[in-house]
Amino acid sequence: MGVINVTPDSFSEGGRHFDPARAIEHGLQMVADGASILDIGGESTRPGAQDLSAEEELKRLVPVIDALRDCGAALSIDTRKPEVMRAVLAEGVDMINDVEGCRSESAIAALASSPVCGVCVMHMLGTPNSMQRDPRYDDVVGEVYAWLANRVGALTAAGVDARRLLVDPGIGFGKRLEHNLALIASLDRFSQLAPVLIGVSRKSMLGTITGRPVGERLAGGLAAMLAAVTRGARVVRVHDVAQTRDALQVWQAIEQAGATPELRRRG
Repeated sequence: MGVINVTPDSFSEGGRHFDPARAIEHGLQMVADGASILDIGGESTRPGAQDLSAEEELKRLVPVIDALRDCGAALSIDTRKPEVMRAVLAEGVDMINDVEGCRSESAIAALASSPVCGVCVMHMLGTPNSMQRDPRYDDVVGEVYAWLANRVGALTAAGVDARRLLVDPGIGFGKRLEHNLALIASLDRFSQLAPVLIGVSRKSMLGTITGRPVGERLAGGLAAMLAAVTRGARVVRVHDVAQTRDALQVWQAIEQAGATPELRRRG
């Protein structure tokens, strides 16, 4: 899943793709680089981000959706507003990626109204504006799992087919470094709920560990991504599609070789 931030204040790339033409060009390049899903966001959800009106969010999103609808990749919209969900589903997008995890009844109703769209349910403590203000857990893995299980139950009770769902533990969304590490280390547990989507690309946890600024976190992000895939992540949300594809191809080749009886006998 390649990330397109149609915002002026993305934590990872500033406003580089705020202009629709540049966002569209970026999306097409990511498809050429191997992305099978494009995750398009019109509102920043970086720590401390302020709310944006639905009207402004749609103004940013719709031109990019229209241009990329037939690009060869599925289109996911990163939004937490039910009115935006309804509008982009009417535009024919394939998936909604809700960083608030479908907390509201109106969000659930919007998603239940579409019989085929995929839904990613993400955990976030609080809101983007407040999530990193001293986040605390007694048992981060157990609490995030229970919260996601509750939201999955609410969606399926409303008629959303469980086969349409993904879950995301929300790395960096209301978590300290130790919380993020514990969640990645325990991803196999979350696979019991639904296929797991994980996003670690360029995030602050990588900077905390390595001391690298946001533009120099590719190696750390690839390491975290492969650790997540090893533990069962099925979708990886990334900024650097070509490099991620290469890392996954090498990892998969080694995994497949290790599963070959002839190679095992030789080893």
